[in-house]
Amino acid sequence: MIGEIDHIEIEASDATEMADFLKKLGYEELRTTEHHGESYELVPGEEDGPLFEIHTVDGEEVPGINHIAFAVDNIEEITEELEAQDVDSIVGPYDVEETGRTITNFRDPDGRRFQVVDDSE
Repeated sequence: MIGEIDHIEIEASDATEMADFLKKLGYEELRTTEHHGESYELVPGEEDGPLFEIHTVDGEEVPGINHIAFAVDNIEEITEELEAQDVDSIVGPYDVEETGRTITNFRDPDGRRFQVVDDSE
């Protein structure tokens, strides 16, 4: 039903510091956005792997993994399948202008957030 991991969003106590750390591991900066304040998107340099989206925690947020997002080709269809499977807390699909993605959020049985992402235009 869902594809490979598209991205992992990490809420860091300092997004710049975390982005610099990932660069030490061979990740390269794809772009910065104003999504969640200042956010960094980093991709593996010469290896395969997911994009990391990093932003600084704000308010009541705590550092950690915010969500894992899976790549899909037809987000409308996948969202309908999630609804048919009675998956909890489905929100979407909706467009995120800052990243150019269409996403649907949902939660696992313990309340952790997941996403499906369609970035085809």
